[in-house]
Amino acid sequence: MLSGKAEADALAALRDRQGKGARYDASNAPADDLLLARRATAYFARKLMELSDRELFAPSAVEGMPRAYIVARVSYAARREALMLEALAAGSPPDSATPHLPALDMAATLPARAIRHLFHHSEVHLNVCWRDLDAADWDRPIALPDGTSTTPRSLPRLRAWSLWSSVLDLGNGALLRDVPAALRPGPDNS
Repeated sequence: MLSGKAEADALAALRDRQGKGARYDASNAPADDLLLARRATAYFARKLMELSDRELFAPSAVEGMPRAYIVARVSYAARREALMLEALAAGSPPDSATPHLPALDMAATLPARAIRHLFHHSEVHLNVCWRDLDAADWDRPIALPDGTSTTPRSLPRLRAWSLWSSVLDLGNGALLRDVPAALRPGPDNS
């Protein structure tokens, strides 16, 4: 374990090696919730990649919903959040970031490779937007599509929960016990 100064020096050296183009979370970003969301993204990606192309279009654990629809829904949610955060960072009203995305039903009919790319690109886009938020942006008010008001600080945890719920909905081996304890339903996590 490094001391505080040694850790700060090591971090500074790493940032020097990575150069000016590297992105980092703001110092006051919700690190624990971002970690939950990033791990949920990685787990969802793993379960998605385990599916063959035929299995991607097979029924999910949600009656009447193919797995491709779940992947498209998760991807669109990331894209909407990323566009909202971009608008916030640009100084535009975040609720003005009305994405022009094709219909979800249409996206779920894309070829398997395109659906996988949709997920990958949307999660990269969202992660870049999280990293581009400055310290003040994390606490600025935003309106969610359902009309409720919050701040970007709450979004990574909401994203983590959405991803874990969706990976269970895929119905290809994910179990409730795979969900981090901090997100599992129960008396300690309400």
